[in-house]
Amino acid sequence: MSGTLEVVRGMRDLLPAAQGEAIRVRSHIEAILEAYGYAPVDLPIIEHRDLYQRKLGEELAGKVYEFSFGGRDLALRPEWTASVLRAYVAHLQDQPLPLRLSYSGPVFRYERPQRHTYRQFTQIGGEIIGGPAPRADAEALAVACAGLEAVGINDYRVLIGHVGLVREILAQLGLTERTQGILVWGLDRLRTRGPEAIRERLHEDNSEIPAGLELPPGIDESQSAAWLLQTLRMMELDLSTGTRHPEEIVARLLRKLRRRDEQAALEHALTILTHLTSLSGPPATAMPAMAAMLSAYNLEAPAYQELGALVELLEAHGLDAEHIRIEAGLGRGLHYYSGMIFEIDDASGLQLCGGGRYDDLVAALGGRGRVPAVGFAYGLERVVAASKLKPPLGRRQHVLVAPVADDDYGYAQQVAQQLRTQNMIVTVDLRGRAVGRNLSDAARRGIDVVVIVGHEERTSQTLVWRELARHHEQRISLDDLESMGQAG
Repeated sequence: MSGTLEVVRGMRDLLPAAQGEAIRVRSHIEAILEAYGYAPVDLPIIEHRDLYQRKLGEELAGKVYEFSFGGRDLALRPEWTASVLRAYVAHLQDQPLPLRLSYSGPVFRYERPQRHTYRQFTQIGGEIIGGPAPRADAEALAVACAGLEAVGINDYRVLIGHVGLVREILAQLGLTERTQGILVWGLDRLRTRGPEAIRERLHEDNSEIPAGLELPPGIDESQSAAWLLQTLRMMELDLSTGTRHPEEIVARLLRKLRRRDEQAALEHALTILTHLTSLSGPPATAMPAMAAMLSAYNLEAPAYQELGALVELLEAHGLDAEHIRIEAGLGRGLHYYSGMIFEIDDASGLQLCGGGRYDDLVAALGGRGRVPAVGFAYGLERVVAASKLKPPLGRRQHVLVAPVADDDYGYAQQVAQQLRTQNMIVTVDLRGRAVGRNLSDAARRGIDVVVIVGHEERTSQTLVWRELARHHEQRISLDDLESMGQAG
């Protein structure tokens, strides 16, 4: 480290200029959330690991910073939604619905560092708990877009998919729940790498199945498990070693054998999903193409109607149709999504925001029942990078008050306090420097005005007001400071 402490790789220090810009962008987005009725919450950075391990999916779960302390398995928050819903279940179930909540704060993921991707970053977002589709979905999308427009980002693109539609299709194809889940959360892989990538994922463990092992036809799950356990024992395979119980080993093998039995259905599903993931474009062309695909394969999908209603509602919210694109193969990585999902990219393709519907999460976290919900989150660092937010008009003047001698320090503080009442940013020299040194230091720091106070000024209740940019100096009284503030 060459004698210095370095920041953890993949994280970064946010220094004053960058932090100031981030604060401005965040304040504009938070103002939009407030205007739409979202109430802010703040939640712990550290949560129980189980909150995330069961809900995030394999890809994101592998990026969680987790540790054990005091006999508890803990994790740094990798995203906000699960934490917000955990807090809702614990404290807010008696509140009237829908409940709109907003948040802003750091999250942590062990990502590969790249452009505008950090292992600690800030999410700003909102959740509508108790908001049914498609109206709440349309509101979430409209608010997300309004936040981007508030910081000067107008050339964005909204990509919309629907997990529920994919699930409805797969439910009609004779596949096990586990296989359906792998296919749903492998959509992005299917879209970018093709069907073979999914086959590899589904068949990666088949080598563990003993040769010649096949299930007898016509037996149910419990009979299959008993038959398989007896067969393995007759083969004199020792199932008592290792960390898994024999029943767990049998259940795992049974899943693989069932998957082998559903091979024809799996190939049919891959054909349909490959067709589905190719459907991409503006709603005016993508929606009819999706309807034609469903008809060609004789499939029923009520979610298609929901998706069409959402598109119409977005028009009612005033969203420009040119911003909207249907991406039937959109997957996202979080396993709690159950319906509409979306991402918002800037003109360069950088993802700025994402979200979706998760109607089953409240119940999964111990809620009293199933509660519809939808939410979204921005990545603040990426939004800042894409922002075209103009500097604020009427910038506050920055003033340095320079006492000439130690005896003038108390009067300098009195002057500084009065200047601050005029909405100026005021600092007082702490180092007892000469006036010339203070003028030089102020110029270097970009300070607008240096106020000089000495014995004469203290006695007459005046001050010397020197504007550095104009090289202009005047003596004024304390009573004139209010007019100076208005002029600034």
